Amino acid sequence: MEFKQPAIIVEALAQAATHDNWLAPFLLKAEELANTSSTSKSLVELLHEARQNEKLRSSPHWDDGNKVRDGVLVRAPDEMLELARQWTVKPEELEQKTAEMIGATIYFMGAAQRPLKKIKFDFYYMHCVNSSIFFSTLVKEPWLSMENKCRIVAWKGRVDLALYVSRACPELLLDDIKNYKPRKPEEGWAGIIRRVDALPDDGHAAKLVRAIAHGENACKPYEQEGDHVFPLKGDMWELLGHMAIDSVEGSREDKWIRSAGFEQAWENVPERAKL
Repeated sequence: MEFKQPAIIVEALAQAATHDNWLAPFLLKAEELANTSSTSKSLVELLHEARQNEKLRSSPHWDDGNKVRDGVLVRAPDEMLELARQWTVKPEELEQKTAEMIGATIYFMGAAQRPLKKIKFDFYYMHCVNSSIFFSTLVKEPWLSMENKCRIVAWKGRVDLALYVSRACPELLLDDIKNYKPRKPEEGWAGIIRRVDALPDDGHAAKLVRAIAHGENACKPYEQEGDHVFPLKGDMWELLGHMAIDSVEGSREDKWIRSAGFEQAWENVPERAKL
């Protein structure tokens, strides 16, 4: 849609039409509950609430085949619905809520670190970020009704919350972003983009750098809304770009970790260099 490619749009719709739909009951019930409630919180507030909820935090198990389907929605379905129903999108809020969703995904991906371990991004959280860029295009498409634009952004935020919980609600360490020391601090966005373009990779890293840069542009107009809604601001965006390329460039271990809230995900990640 972003690049006006009809053949790719048709292919994507065909894939969507034949995809598993086990998320449908969760999304439809959360929507029903949201429509009968006046409670609305920011995604960042809800991420922190999830972290404080022991039943949600412990609902995924390391050996679950699918940690959303077999963990969260089995062991804490009511708690997950209660969390998800509190994220709502009204027509007059659509642009800001789209930016909020984009910023929240980048926040929980970037801040889900482990003290003393090298900076690594969670593979599943990275997909929340890489897909967030699509929504800036979707909400501008004239063939989508306002109702459906609000609905698709609301559903994306609720899925993001479920994905965050499904990795055992890792602690979100904003200072690891604020205090990050880039490998090549003299290089700005242009240098980061040049390096990721040259990276032997399957595309995930390049899409991630692009999505972070897009997040800065999408969220900048709303930074004054407060840290409880938009915690990323100023040079944190460029630092996240550095974190992304530094964590994958020349990496002898896996480029990504999988399931950041579990100890097992960090076992083979080297310790951070000590100054």
